[in-house]
Amino acid sequence: MTAQTATIDQAMLEKLAASGSLQCVRVVAQTGGWRIVVRYGTSESTLVVRRGNIRVWPKLDTLVTFLVRMQIAEFEVDATAFQPGTPVARPRLDAAERMRAAHEAAAYDRWFKGQVQGGLEDKGPTATHEEVEREMDALKAAVRARAGEPGDKA
Repeated sequence: MTAQTATIDQAMLEKLAASGSLQCVRVVAQTGGWRIVVRYGTSESTLVVRRGNIRVWPKLDTLVTFLVRMQIAEFEVDATAFQPGTPVARPRLDAAERMRAAHEAAAYDRWFKGQVQGGLEDKGPTATHEEVEREMDALKAAVRARAGEPGDKA
């Protein structure tokens, strides 16, 4: 029986590692970094990100940290295609922009919630809607009088 090549996501890798079902974990060099290939049952699968692209680590030590966090401390290293100094291919250059926008949105959200909470906790004097309307009508009338405009006859 031949092994079937497939892909696997991080959630499934975590489940396989936790259950002890992994037969072999290989770290494979490729242009721009390193990828993970796992064997379980008759399948050999490459780890991919949500969008289906192969997950690539530019640095081997970062990949090792990832594996150790998953309780995978033993693995093979295939450095056949290793090319030191090869720049990492970044297919999604807009990732930094998306993260910056997300951080700005989160900061605005915190600021806005703080403003609302401050207003709710304010123990200063309050006024009814009708009182505010009367005050505004008086202010508008004073401005019109200074400008020489006739007042509303409503």
